[in-house]
Amino acid sequence: MDGYRGCQHSTQSAAFLPCRSKGPANPSDGEGPPTDAASSMQLTVDHHPVNLSRWAPSSASPDAPALLLLHGALNDASVWGQLGPACAAAGQRVLAPDQPGHGGSAGPLRPDIAALAAWALRVADAAGLDRFSVAGHSMGSLIALEVAAQAPERVAHLLLLGTAFPMRVSPALLESAVATPEAGMDLINTLSYSPAAAAQTEGPLAEARAASRALMARTQAGCTDGNLFLHDFQLCDRYADGLAAAARVRCPVTLIQAEADRMTPAKATVALVEALKAEVRAVPGGHAMLQEQPEAVARAVLEALGAAP
Repeated sequence: MDGYRGCQHSTQSAAFLPCRSKGPANPSDGEGPPTDAASSMQLTVDHHPVNLSRWAPSSASPDAPALLLLHGALNDASVWGQLGPACAAAGQRVLAPDQPGHGGSAGPLRPDIAALAAWALRVADAAGLDRFSVAGHSMGSLIALEVAAQAPERVAHLLLLGTAFPMRVSPALLESAVATPEAGMDLINTLSYSPAAAAQTEGPLAEARAASRALMARTQAGCTDGNLFLHDFQLCDRYADGLAAAARVRCPVTLIQAEADRMTPAKATVALVEALKAEVRAVPGGHAMLQEQPEAVARAVLEALGAAP
């Protein structure tokens, strides 16, 4: 990740517990802007609880296409709070798990990207998904790539948002994750937004930045299995199998690139785009495109899936 370098990212039967509703959040509470409520389900995977956010079409059908969303480093499924309902409104069954040790899902933390992809496939099994599209943002894009490589017969479409390969992280940022994590998260949060958005001190984008920073702090504090900041960014830095994984992908691939992305700029995607023969769709904004440009991202995703209204 260029922005990071410049700093000197066995399944059991599902235990279906009663769903609870995640109501609209209040930006002043650091939870993000108001969104259509998701229902929340708990599954049991690898003997640990997994929190799964879901958005369903208004006329839900078991044959509706399914979309699995995989979040990035120091995040949880709440980052999909605007894309999820937009995709559901277009007829998609949308599912977004909190990864192990993130949000409402218990650890243990997984040792690498490939292990997280295998875990994501077990989540899909537990949720009853046979064939589905998968989208991931940032670290989640690497996991999504591995999902499509590990189970090519199950993935209908692969969407990579804010991706790069290799996704290198500067040694200075990894050191900051240990020595000065608050300062490191401040820097990541600033670089995740476009310069124009990062300069705003009030209004919706300033609130979105504050919510993003609060989510990182909350996710880091909530992990009981180690330093989540260090863990997630080391996984990004160490992932070396992107081109080998790309060779095993069999589905259509769309890469969604933010025009002012300072963390995973377009130049860091060239080899992956070529290997995947991916379609590239540009959206305005920075790396935190889900918060900065939610409507443009939703339009790009739905057009790629052939589900645009």
